Amino acid sequence: MNIAVSPTAEGASARAQVQWSRRWESELGLTDHAELSEFFRKSYGPTGAFNAQPFQGSRSWAGARPEVRVIGHDARGVAAHVGLLRRFIKVGGVDLLVAELGLYAVRPDLEGLGISHAMRVMYPILQDLGVPFGFGTVRSALEKHMTRLVERQGLATLMHGIRVRSTQPDVYPNLSPTRIEDVVVVVFPVGSSISEWPAGTVIDRNGPEL
Repeated sequence: MNIAVSPTAEGASARAQVQWSRRWESELGLTDHAELSEFFRKSYGPTGAFNAQPFQGSRSWAGARPEVRVIGHDARGVAAHVGLLRRFIKVGGVDLLVAELGLYAVRPDLEGLGISHAMRVMYPILQDLGVPFGFGTVRSALEKHMTRLVERQGLATLMHGIRVRSTQPDVYPNLSPTRIEDVVVVVFPVGSSISEWPAGTVIDRNGPEL
């Protein structure tokens, strides 16, 4: 789950001014992509120049391209974003339909918006799509952040000790076309209970990370 979190926080008044919209990818125009790419560069840039690199020009995605986005706007423009892509992953060899969640970011002056608020906006969409689970991954450094924002609120379960295989978004002559990472897996039960998540210590995305 590509995720950018800023070190500052804002209060409820800032959250109240954010208006959320659901946008299918085919509904976005050139202006939308340019606005989002600038938003991602500014949001991911503080976490490292490499993290902002995929969003050069008007590219508004990093690896896989989402099919639907939840976008928050306020008077200053894009305030927050989370993307969704339905795909089949393999969990311990079992094919499983999920809605992968990623491209999560909050504008640096609005970190207090919280991923939990964005996920509450996304949940009705997950239910409409009829998927059994939402799925994402985060680095270990963000485990405490995700525990506070989604696990303690009952939105998701964090899983450890799982390796995730993904393809690179592009093919490079000096790099393997796939990579394996030890990450924290985040599972959002939607149409199925968490007890129905397959057992396994390896997950294969069969594609690039969202």
